[in-house]
Amino acid sequence: MTKAKQSSAAQIHVGNLEDMGTRFASAWNRAAKGERVNETHVTFLDLETMLATLSPRRLELLRFVRQHGAKNVRELATSIQRDYKNVHQDVAALETAGLLLRDGRKLSAPWDELQASVALA
Repeated sequence: MTKAKQSSAAQIHVGNLEDMGTRFASAWNRAAKGERVNETHVTFLDLETMLATLSPRRLELLRFVRQHGAKNVRELATSIQRDYKNVHQDVAALETAGLLLRDGRKLSAPWDELQASVALA
């Protein structure tokens, strides 16, 4: 019997610290009740920062790393045929946001999709 691969998504939000706290408290309470909680939320404080962080070039970089992985930033820059310095800056921004993970020098993007949410009210 084979186990079906679970899809994973990172939830992207534009919100404030109160929103972040509410999501954290909800997850904490569910875990305290014995529920398995395995979710990733990334909150940007404004839309401009979210759009700058998730630029088309950075999304392309995330897709490549998700599909192929990368031993290090230099290999990634070579693979996607971009300047090392620019890729290094993109990697740093995506790491800071929590969307790109590093184990030593190896890079990974473990999510199948990013689901963005922008509140209008």
